[in-house]
Amino acid sequence: MKIIKYFFVGAIAALTDISLFYIFARLLGYNYLIVAFFSFIIATFVNYILSIMYVFKSGIKFSKKKEISLIYIISSIALLINQISLYVLIDLITVEMTLSKVIATIIAFFWNYLIRRNYIFKDSTIWEKQY
Repeated sequence: MKIIKYFFVGAIAALTDISLFYIFARLLGYNYLIVAFFSFIIATFVNYILSIMYVFKSGIKFSKKKEISLIYIISSIALLINQISLYVLIDLITVEMTLSKVIATIIAFFWNYLIRRNYIFKDSTIWEKQY
């Protein structure tokens, strides 16, 4: 099933995102919102590359250029969701920084999967079996 494959791809991208966030925000003390922005962008690129290699068929519904543009537009919304989640969790609710990043990443994961699966990539049904 694609969602299982996407989960593993998403896990690698999430580890990239959370690791960079942890190193630069938690260990080195840079502003967490700035770090989250850059770590998210890098993780989005990792996710796209792995997704077209292992999960989705690229270039079927849109040209590569348009597909990448759509990925970053959709991911921009996910980034906004991520940033708002971090701000609310860290500054308003005072949840620990790394745990907040994990929660924000999970929320963004589902947004990204559903939009990519149902809009960007052509063969799109969430529960489709791969034989």
